[in-house]
Amino acid sequence: MEPYRLMINGGVLSPGELKYICEAAEGLGLDAISFGSRQDIIFPKEIDESKFDKFDKIKFVKPKQDGIENIASSYVSAEILPSTSWLTSDRYLYVLEQFKHAPKLRINVTDPKQRLVPLFTGNVNFIASHHDDYWYLYLRLPGWTETQMYPALIYSWDMDKIELAIENILKEEPETVETVFELVSDATDTNNRTIDKPLEVPFYPFPYYEGMNRIGPDRYWLGLYWRNNRYDLEFLKAMCDLCAENKIGKISITPWKSFIVKGIPQHFKLQWEKFLGKFGINVRHSMLEMNWHVPVNDNEALNLKKYLVTNFDQNDISTYGLTFGITSFDSDTYNFTSIVVEKNRQPESVGNFKIRDTYNLLYAKNFDPNTRDYVMHVQDVDKVELPGLLMELSQLYFEQLGSEREEEKPKALPKESVEEEVYQCSECLTVYNEKYGDETQNIAPNTAFQDLPDTYTCSLCEADKNSFKKKTVTKQLL
Repeated sequence: MEPYRLMINGGVLSPGELKYICEAAEGLGLDAISFGSRQDIIFPKEIDESKFDKFDKIKFVKPKQDGIENIASSYVSAEILPSTSWLTSDRYLYVLEQFKHAPKLRINVTDPKQRLVPLFTGNVNFIASHHDDYWYLYLRLPGWTETQMYPALIYSWDMDKIELAIENILKEEPETVETVFELVSDATDTNNRTIDKPLEVPFYPFPYYEGMNRIGPDRYWLGLYWRNNRYDLEFLKAMCDLCAENKIGKISITPWKSFIVKGIPQHFKLQWEKFLGKFGINVRHSMLEMNWHVPVNDNEALNLKKYLVTNFDQNDISTYGLTFGITSFDSDTYNFTSIVVEKNRQPESVGNFKIRDTYNLLYAKNFDPNTRDYVMHVQDVDKVELPGLLMELSQLYFEQLGSEREEEKPKALPKESVEEEVYQCSECLTVYNEKYGDETQNIAPNTAFQDLPDTYTCSLCEADKNSFKKKTVTKQLL
Protein backbone atom coordinates (compact mmCIF):
# COMPACT_ATOMS: atom_id res chain seq x y z
CA MET A 1 0.00 0.00 0.00
CA GLU A 2 1.36 3.41 -0.95
CA PRO A 3 1.90 5.48 2.23
CA TYR A 4 0.66 9.01 2.74
CA ARG A 5 3.25 11.74 2.23
CA LEU A 6 3.54 15.40 3.16
CA MET A 7 5.05 17.60 0.46
CA ILE A 8 7.80 19.77 1.98
CA ASN A 9 8.55 22.61 -0.42
CA GLY A 10 12.26 22.33 -1.26
CA GLY A 11 12.82 19.99 1.70
CA VAL A 12 12.82 23.04 4.03
CA LEU A 13 10.54 23.55 7.02
CA SER A 14 10.56 25.47 10.28
CA PRO A 15 10.88 23.79 13.70
CA GLY A 16 7.28 24.85 14.40
CA GLU A 17 6.02 23.19 11.22
CA LEU A 18 7.91 19.97 11.96
CA LYS A 19 6.59 19.91 15.54
CA TYR A 20 3.00 20.35 14.27
CA ILE A 21 3.54 17.46 11.85
CA CYS A 22 4.87 15.30 14.70
CA GLU A 23 1.84 16.13 16.86
CA ALA A 24 -0.47 15.29 13.94
CA ALA A 25 1.34 11.98 13.43
CA GLU A 26 0.85 11.19 17.12
CA GLY A 27 -2.84 12.06 16.84
CA LEU A 28 -3.10 9.60 13.95
CA GLY A 29 -1.57 6.79 16.02
CA LEU A 30 2.06 6.89 14.87
CA ASP A 31 5.21 6.90 16.98
CA ALA A 32 7.65 7.76 14.16
CA ILE A 33 7.87 9.40 10.73
CA SER A 34 10.20 8.71 7.79
CA PHE A 35 11.83 10.84 5.10
CA GLY A 36 11.62 10.24 1.35
CA SER A 37 14.17 10.65 -1.44
CA ARG A 38 12.24 13.67 -2.75
CA GLN A 39 12.87 15.43 0.60
CA ASP A 40 9.28 14.80 1.67
CA ILE A 41 7.86 13.29 4.88
CA ILE A 42 6.33 9.82 4.91
CA PHE A 43 3.80 8.43 7.36
CA PRO A 44 5.15 4.87 7.34
CA LYS A 45 2.08 3.04 8.68
CA GLU A 46 -1.60 2.94 7.85
CA ILE A 47 -3.37 5.92 9.41
CA ASP A 48 -6.99 6.78 10.23
CA GLU A 49 -8.15 8.99 7.35
CA SER A 50 -11.30 10.03 9.24
CA LYS A 51 -9.13 12.15 11.56
CA PHE A 52 -7.51 14.21 8.79
CA ASP A 53 -9.86 17.17 9.33
CA LYS A 54 -8.39 17.66 12.83
CA PHE A 55 -5.10 18.71 11.20
CA ASP A 56 -6.24 21.22 8.62
CA LYS A 57 -2.76 22.74 8.13
CA ILE A 58 -1.58 19.48 6.53
CA LYS A 59 -2.37 18.22 3.06
CA PHE A 60 -2.02 14.43 3.01
CA VAL A 61 -1.18 13.08 -0.48
CA LYS A 62 -0.35 9.89 -2.30
CA PRO A 63 1.66 11.10 -5.33
CA LYS A 64 0.64 8.33 -7.75
CA GLN A 65 -3.01 8.67 -6.74
CA ASP A 66 -3.21 12.46 -6.33
CA GLY A 67 -0.80 13.48 -9.10
CA ILE A 68 1.13 15.86 -6.86
CA GLU A 69 4.94 15.90 -6.68
CA ASN A 70 7.43 17.50 -4.30
CA ILE A 71 9.89 20.26 -5.10
CA ALA A 72 13.44 19.15 -4.25
CA SER A 73 16.19 21.69 -3.61
CA SER A 74 19.81 21.93 -2.51
CA TYR A 75 18.97 24.54 0.16
CA VAL A 76 20.24 21.91 2.60
CA SER A 77 23.79 22.26 1.19
CA ALA A 78 23.99 26.09 1.31
CA GLU A 79 26.78 27.30 3.66
CA ILE A 80 28.06 23.79 4.39
CA LEU A 81 29.17 22.56 0.92
CA PRO A 82 30.76 24.20 -2.14
CA SER A 83 28.27 26.64 -3.65
CA THR A 84 27.57 29.21 -6.36
CA SER A 85 28.32 32.58 -4.77
CA TRP A 86 24.97 34.28 -5.47
CA LEU A 87 22.83 31.29 -4.42
CA THR A 88 22.55 31.95 -0.68
CA SER A 89 20.15 30.36 1.80
CA ASP A 90 17.91 33.44 1.60
CA ARG A 91 17.85 33.31 -2.21
CA TYR A 92 16.70 29.69 -2.13
CA LEU A 93 13.85 30.62 0.20
CA TYR A 94 12.71 33.52 -2.00
CA VAL A 95 12.76 31.25 -5.07
CA LEU A 96 10.91 28.40 -3.37
CA GLU A 97 8.30 30.76 -1.95
CA GLN A 98 7.10 31.74 -5.44
CA PHE A 99 5.84 28.21 -6.18
CA LYS A 100 2.25 28.65 -4.99
CA HIS A 101 0.58 25.85 -6.96
CA ALA A 102 0.75 22.12 -6.17
CA PRO A 103 3.10 20.87 -8.93
CA LYS A 104 2.19 17.83 -10.99
CA LEU A 105 5.78 17.40 -12.18
CA ARG A 106 8.91 16.69 -10.18
CA ILE A 107 10.86 19.94 -9.81
CA ASN A 108 14.53 20.28 -8.78
CA VAL A 109 16.10 23.60 -7.78
CA THR A 110 19.82 22.96 -7.33
CA ASP A 111 23.35 24.30 -7.21
CA PRO A 112 25.74 22.44 -9.57
CA LYS A 113 28.64 22.87 -7.16
CA GLN A 114 27.24 20.61 -4.43
CA ARG A 115 26.93 16.80 -4.41
CA LEU A 116 24.35 16.10 -1.71
CA VAL A 117 21.23 16.70 -3.83
CA PRO A 118 21.04 15.23 -7.36
CA LEU A 119 20.66 17.69 -10.22
CA PHE A 120 18.69 15.77 -12.84
CA THR A 121 16.15 13.58 -11.02
CA GLY A 122 13.21 15.87 -11.74
CA ASN A 123 11.04 16.35 -14.80
CA VAL A 124 11.88 20.06 -14.57
CA ASN A 125 15.43 20.74 -13.34
CA PHE A 126 16.51 24.33 -12.59
CA ILE A 127 20.31 24.48 -12.12
CA ALA A 128 22.04 27.69 -11.04
CA SER A 129 24.17 29.42 -13.68
CA HIS A 130 27.15 31.76 -13.18
CA HIS A 131 24.84 34.74 -13.83
CA ASP A 132 23.07 36.09 -10.73
CA ASP A 133 19.43 34.96 -10.64
CA TYR A 134 19.58 32.94 -13.85
CA TRP A 135 19.18 29.18 -14.17
CA TYR A 136 19.80 26.49 -16.72
CA LEU A 137 16.68 24.41 -17.32
CA TYR A 138 16.91 20.70 -18.13
CA LEU A 139 13.72 18.83 -18.99
CA ARG A 140 12.83 15.17 -18.92
CA LEU A 141 9.09 15.17 -19.31
CA PRO A 142 6.91 12.07 -18.89
CA GLY A 143 7.53 9.74 -21.84
CA TRP A 144 10.94 11.22 -22.66
CA THR A 145 13.91 8.86 -22.54
CA GLU A 146 16.58 11.56 -22.30
CA THR A 147 17.12 14.87 -20.53
CA GLN A 148 17.21 17.90 -22.84
CA MET A 149 18.51 21.42 -22.18
CA TYR A 150 16.11 24.33 -22.62
CA PRO A 151 17.67 26.82 -25.08
CA ALA A 152 17.65 29.83 -22.71
CA LEU A 153 18.54 30.76 -19.14
CA ILE A 154 15.53 31.29 -16.86
CA TYR A 155 15.15 34.30 -14.58
CA SER A 156 14.59 33.45 -10.89
CA TRP A 157 11.22 35.19 -10.71
CA ASP A 158 9.92 33.42 -13.85
CA MET A 159 10.53 29.86 -12.60
CA ASP A 160 7.03 29.27 -11.24
CA LYS A 161 5.13 30.53 -14.27
CA ILE A 162 7.43 28.69 -16.71
CA GLU A 163 6.99 25.41 -14.83
CA LEU A 164 3.21 25.95 -14.76
CA ALA A 165 3.24 26.71 -18.50
CA ILE A 166 5.12 23.44 -19.08
CA GLU A 167 2.48 21.54 -17.10
CA ASN A 168 -0.26 23.19 -19.19
CA ILE A 169 1.28 22.11 -22.51
CA LEU A 170 1.70 18.46 -21.54
CA LYS A 171 -1.60 17.68 -23.28
CA GLU A 172 0.13 18.66 -26.53
CA GLU A 173 2.58 15.80 -25.86
CA PRO A 174 5.69 17.73 -26.90
CA GLU A 175 8.53 15.44 -27.93
CA THR A 176 11.43 17.91 -28.11
CA VAL A 177 12.69 20.77 -25.98
CA GLU A 178 12.44 23.07 -29.01
CA THR A 179 8.69 22.45 -29.16
CA VAL A 180 8.39 23.14 -25.43
CA PHE A 181 10.35 26.38 -25.86
CA GLU A 182 8.04 27.59 -28.63
CA LEU A 183 4.84 26.72 -26.75
CA VAL A 184 6.04 28.25 -23.46
CA SER A 185 7.28 31.40 -25.20
CA ASP A 186 3.87 31.82 -26.84
CA ALA A 187 2.06 31.36 -23.52
CA THR A 188 4.14 33.56 -21.17
CA ASP A 189 6.17 36.76 -21.04
CA THR A 190 9.62 35.94 -19.70
CA ASN A 191 12.96 37.58 -18.93
CA ASN A 192 15.07 34.83 -20.50
CA ARG A 193 18.77 35.26 -21.10
CA THR A 194 20.91 33.77 -23.86
CA ILE A 195 23.08 30.80 -22.87
CA ASP A 196 26.66 32.05 -23.30
CA LYS A 197 28.50 28.99 -21.96
CA PRO A 198 27.60 25.35 -21.31
CA LEU A 199 26.70 24.15 -17.83
CA GLU A 200 29.77 23.05 -15.89
CA VAL A 201 29.25 20.46 -13.17
CA PRO A 202 32.52 20.05 -11.23
CA PHE A 203 33.21 16.63 -9.75
CA TYR A 204 33.42 16.32 -5.98
CA PRO A 205 33.37 13.05 -4.01
CA PHE A 206 30.09 12.45 -2.19
CA PRO A 207 30.26 14.24 1.21
CA TYR A 208 29.97 12.83 4.70
CA TYR A 209 26.80 14.48 5.99
CA GLU A 210 26.44 13.35 9.61
CA GLY A 211 27.58 14.65 12.98
CA MET A 212 28.41 18.07 14.42
CA ASN A 213 30.44 20.20 12.00
CA ARG A 214 31.68 23.79 12.12
CA ILE A 215 30.33 26.63 9.93
CA GLY A 216 32.63 29.62 10.15
CA PRO A 217 34.05 30.78 13.49
CA ASP A 218 31.09 30.45 15.84
CA ARG A 219 28.34 28.18 14.47
CA TYR A 220 27.81 24.49 13.72
CA TRP A 221 25.62 22.25 11.60
CA LEU A 222 24.32 18.86 12.69
CA GLY A 223 23.47 15.98 10.36
CA LEU A 224 21.37 13.07 11.65
CA TYR A 225 20.97 9.70 9.92
CA TRP A 226 19.04 6.74 11.34
CA ARG A 227 19.55 3.51 9.47
CA ASN A 228 15.94 2.38 9.90
CA ASN A 229 14.57 5.75 8.62
CA ARG A 230 12.04 5.83 11.47
CA TYR A 231 12.54 9.05 13.43
CA ASP A 232 10.91 8.93 16.87
CA LEU A 233 8.30 11.65 17.38
CA GLU A 234 9.32 12.31 20.99
CA PHE A 235 12.89 12.99 19.91
CA LEU A 236 11.85 15.19 16.97
CA LYS A 237 9.49 17.30 19.10
CA ALA A 238 12.17 17.87 21.74
CA MET A 239 14.64 18.77 18.98
CA CYS A 240 12.21 21.33 17.55
CA ASP A 241 11.94 22.95 20.98
CA LEU A 242 15.74 23.10 21.22
CA CYS A 243 15.91 24.69 17.75
CA ALA A 244 13.41 27.34 18.86
CA GLU A 245 15.50 28.01 21.97
CA ASN A 246 18.57 28.47 19.71
CA LYS A 247 16.59 30.73 17.32
CA ILE A 248 17.22 28.26 14.47
CA GLY A 249 14.66 29.02 11.77
CA LYS A 250 14.91 26.08 9.36
CA ILE A 251 15.41 22.33 9.30
CA SER A 252 16.40 20.66 6.01
CA ILE A 253 15.60 17.15 4.77
CA THR A 254 18.16 15.45 2.50
CA PRO A 255 17.41 12.96 -0.31
CA TRP A 256 19.29 10.33 1.73
CA LYS A 257 16.52 9.94 4.33
CA SER A 258 18.28 12.12 6.86
CA PHE A 259 18.08 15.76 7.95
CA ILE A 260 20.39 18.66 8.74
CA VAL A 261 20.11 21.50 11.28
CA LYS A 262 22.24 24.54 10.42
CA GLY A 263 23.24 27.49 12.61
CA ILE A 264 23.76 25.94 16.06
CA PRO A 265 25.53 28.65 18.14
CA GLN A 266 28.92 27.64 19.52
CA HIS A 267 27.85 28.24 23.12
CA PHE A 268 24.95 25.77 22.62
CA LYS A 269 27.14 22.99 21.14
CA LEU A 270 27.62 21.18 24.46
CA GLN A 271 23.86 21.38 25.15
CA TRP A 272 23.18 19.68 21.79
CA GLU A 273 25.75 16.96 22.51
CA LYS A 274 24.11 16.27 25.89
CA PHE A 275 20.69 16.27 24.20
CA LEU A 276 21.81 13.65 21.66
CA GLY A 277 23.37 11.57 24.44
CA LYS A 278 20.16 11.70 26.48
CA PHE A 279 18.24 10.16 23.57
CA GLY A 280 21.06 7.70 22.78
CA ILE A 281 21.61 9.09 19.28
CA ASN A 282 24.62 7.74 17.36
CA VAL A 283 26.13 10.32 15.00
CA ARG A 284 29.06 8.33 13.70
CA HIS A 285 27.64 5.89 11.16
CA SER A 286 30.04 4.50 8.58
CA MET A 287 30.01 5.98 5.09
CA LEU A 288 29.56 2.33 4.02
CA GLU A 289 25.89 2.50 4.96
CA MET A 290 25.07 6.23 4.63
CA ASN A 291 25.69 6.51 0.89
CA TRP A 292 22.85 4.23 -0.25
CA HIS A 293 19.56 5.05 -1.94
CA VAL A 294 17.07 2.29 -1.08
CA PRO A 295 13.32 2.37 -1.85
CA VAL A 296 11.17 3.28 1.16
CA ASN A 297 9.40 0.42 2.97
CA ASP A 298 11.09 -2.23 0.79
CA ASN A 299 12.35 -4.89 3.20
CA GLU A 300 13.85 -6.99 0.44
CA ALA A 301 15.97 -4.06 -0.82
CA LEU A 302 16.92 -3.14 2.76
CA ASN A 303 18.07 -6.71 3.47
CA LEU A 304 20.13 -6.71 0.27
CA LYS A 305 21.77 -3.45 1.38
CA LYS A 306 22.57 -4.97 4.81
CA TYR A 307 24.06 -8.03 3.15
CA LEU A 308 26.29 -5.95 0.86
CA VAL A 309 27.34 -3.47 3.59
CA THR A 310 28.24 -6.38 5.90
CA ASN A 311 30.45 -7.85 3.20
CA PHE A 312 32.13 -4.49 2.58
CA ASP A 313 32.72 -4.06 6.29
CA GLN A 314 34.17 -7.56 6.75
CA ASN A 315 36.55 -6.95 3.86
CA ASP A 316 37.61 -3.45 4.99
CA ILE A 317 36.45 -1.86 1.74
CA SER A 318 36.41 1.94 1.46
CA THR A 319 33.55 3.53 -0.46
CA TYR A 320 34.40 7.16 0.32
CA GLY A 321 32.91 9.42 -2.36
CA LEU A 322 30.83 6.64 -3.97
CA THR A 323 27.07 6.21 -3.78
CA PHE A 324 25.00 3.06 -4.35
CA GLY A 325 21.38 2.54 -5.37
CA ILE A 326 19.10 -0.48 -5.34
CA THR A 327 16.33 -0.53 -7.90
CA SER A 328 14.25 -3.01 -9.90
CA PHE A 329 13.21 -3.56 -13.49
CA ASP A 330 9.82 -1.86 -12.92
CA SER A 331 11.03 1.28 -11.09
CA ASP A 332 9.95 4.65 -12.52
CA THR A 333 12.52 6.72 -10.60
CA TYR A 334 15.69 8.09 -12.17
CA ASN A 335 19.00 6.68 -10.98
CA PHE A 336 21.15 9.19 -9.11
CA THR A 337 23.96 7.11 -7.59
CA SER A 338 27.44 6.19 -8.81
CA ILE A 339 26.64 2.47 -8.85
CA VAL A 340 23.22 0.86 -9.36
CA VAL A 341 22.16 -2.68 -8.39
CA GLU A 342 19.14 -3.50 -10.53
CA LYS A 343 16.98 -6.52 -9.78
CA ASN A 344 15.71 -8.36 -12.87
CA ARG A 345 12.19 -9.58 -13.55
CA GLN A 346 11.92 -13.26 -12.59
CA PRO A 347 11.14 -15.62 -15.47
CA GLU A 348 8.01 -17.76 -15.22
CA SER A 349 8.70 -20.70 -12.91
CA VAL A 350 8.28 -24.25 -14.13
CA GLY A 351 6.61 -26.66 -11.70
CA ASN A 352 8.08 -26.54 -8.20
CA PHE A 353 11.49 -25.40 -9.41
CA LYS A 354 12.61 -22.35 -7.37
CA ILE A 355 14.17 -19.59 -9.44
CA ARG A 356 16.79 -17.38 -7.81
CA ASP A 357 16.75 -13.61 -8.29
CA THR A 358 19.40 -12.17 -10.60
CA TYR A 359 20.81 -8.67 -10.80
CA ASN A 360 22.49 -6.25 -13.18
CA LEU A 361 25.26 -3.87 -12.09
CA LEU A 362 25.55 -0.46 -13.72
CA TYR A 363 27.90 2.42 -12.98
CA ALA A 364 27.80 6.06 -14.03
CA LYS A 365 30.46 7.22 -16.46
CA ASN A 366 33.40 8.48 -14.37
CA PHE A 367 31.31 7.28 -11.37
CA ASP A 368 29.58 10.67 -11.60
CA PRO A 369 25.76 10.28 -11.65
CA ASN A 370 25.42 13.82 -12.98
CA THR A 371 26.66 12.56 -16.36
CA ARG A 372 23.30 10.70 -16.58
CA ASP A 373 25.21 8.11 -18.65
CA TYR A 374 25.26 4.62 -17.15
CA VAL A 375 27.52 1.77 -18.27
CA MET A 376 26.36 -1.85 -17.90
CA HIS A 377 29.08 -3.66 -15.94
CA VAL A 378 27.58 -7.16 -15.64
CA GLN A 379 24.16 -8.71 -16.25
CA ASP A 380 22.18 -11.56 -14.73
CA VAL A 381 24.46 -12.31 -11.78
CA ASP A 382 23.51 -14.11 -8.58
CA LYS A 383 23.26 -12.28 -5.26
CA VAL A 384 26.32 -14.11 -3.92
CA GLU A 385 28.44 -12.60 -6.70
CA LEU A 386 27.44 -8.98 -5.98
CA PRO A 387 29.89 -8.21 -3.12
CA GLY A 388 32.96 -9.19 -5.17
CA LEU A 389 31.75 -7.30 -8.22
CA LEU A 390 30.98 -4.17 -6.18
CA MET A 391 34.42 -4.34 -4.59
CA GLU A 392 35.85 -4.58 -8.11
CA LEU A 393 33.97 -1.42 -9.13
CA SER A 394 35.09 0.36 -5.95
CA GLN A 395 38.69 -0.47 -6.83
CA LEU A 396 38.15 0.82 -10.37
CA TYR A 397 36.76 4.10 -8.96
CA PHE A 398 39.81 4.73 -6.76
CA GLU A 399 42.20 3.83 -9.59
CA GLN A 400 40.73 6.53 -11.83
CA LEU A 401 40.05 9.09 -9.09
CA GLY A 402 42.15 12.19 -9.72
CA SER A 403 43.19 11.09 -13.20
CA GLU A 404 41.89 12.67 -16.37
CA ARG A 405 38.19 11.86 -16.61
CA GLU A 406 36.90 9.67 -19.39
CA GLU A 407 35.28 11.35 -22.36
CA GLU A 408 34.01 8.11 -23.86
CA LYS A 409 32.50 4.98 -22.46
CA PRO A 410 35.27 2.75 -21.14
CA LYS A 411 36.18 -0.26 -23.18
CA ALA A 412 35.49 -3.60 -21.55
CA LEU A 413 38.65 -5.03 -20.05
CA PRO A 414 39.48 -8.70 -20.55
CA LYS A 415 38.84 -10.46 -17.27
CA GLU A 416 40.37 -13.50 -15.69
CA SER A 417 38.32 -15.54 -13.30
CA VAL A 418 39.09 -17.82 -10.37
CA GLU A 419 36.89 -20.25 -8.52
CA GLU A 420 36.51 -19.79 -4.78
CA GLU A 421 34.80 -21.96 -2.17
CA VAL A 422 32.56 -20.14 0.33
CA TYR A 423 29.81 -21.07 2.75
CA GLN A 424 26.43 -19.43 2.20
CA CYS A 425 23.57 -19.05 4.67
CA SER A 426 20.54 -20.72 3.09
CA GLU A 427 18.21 -18.35 4.96
CA CYS A 428 19.49 -14.91 3.87
CA LEU A 429 22.34 -15.80 1.45
CA THR A 430 25.06 -14.14 3.58
CA VAL A 431 28.49 -15.57 2.71
CA TYR A 432 31.20 -16.79 5.08
CA ASN A 433 34.56 -16.67 3.30
CA GLU A 434 37.34 -18.48 5.15
CA LYS A 435 39.88 -16.07 3.67
CA TYR A 436 38.32 -13.10 5.46
CA GLY A 437 36.81 -14.67 8.58
CA ASP A 438 34.03 -12.72 10.31
CA GLU A 439 35.16 -9.54 12.04
CA THR A 440 31.68 -8.95 13.51
CA GLN A 441 32.11 -12.08 15.65
CA ASN A 442 35.89 -11.88 16.22
CA ILE A 443 36.59 -14.75 13.80
CA ALA A 444 40.11 -14.23 12.47
CA PRO A 445 40.93 -14.41 8.73
CA ASN A 446 41.90 -17.86 7.40
CA THR A 447 39.65 -19.65 9.90
CA ALA A 448 38.26 -22.84 8.34
CA PHE A 449 34.47 -23.17 8.46
CA GLN A 450 34.84 -26.54 10.24
CA ASP A 451 36.83 -24.78 13.00
CA LEU A 452 34.02 -22.32 13.77
CA PRO A 453 32.32 -23.02 17.13
CA ASP A 454 29.00 -24.89 17.00
CA THR A 455 27.42 -21.77 18.49
CA TYR A 456 28.40 -19.70 15.41
CA THR A 457 25.39 -18.00 13.79
CA CYS A 458 24.87 -15.96 10.62
CA SER A 459 26.05 -12.38 11.19
CA LEU A 460 22.97 -11.01 9.43
CA CYS A 461 19.97 -13.23 10.23
CA GLU A 462 21.41 -15.30 13.15
CA ALA A 463 20.60 -18.64 11.51
CA ASP A 464 22.48 -21.66 12.96
CA LYS A 465 25.85 -22.80 11.64
CA ASN A 466 24.24 -25.84 9.99
CA SER A 467 22.22 -23.45 7.79
CA PHE A 468 25.41 -22.71 5.82
CA LYS A 469 26.04 -24.72 2.64
CA LYS A 470 29.29 -24.96 0.74
CA LYS A 471 29.18 -23.17 -2.63
CA THR A 472 31.72 -22.57 -5.38
CA VAL A 473 31.61 -19.09 -6.88
CA THR A 474 33.44 -17.66 -9.86
CA LYS A 475 35.19 -14.40 -9.07
CA GLN A 476 36.34 -12.12 -11.85
CA LEU A 477 39.69 -10.37 -11.51
CA LEU A 478 40.63 -7.03 -13.02
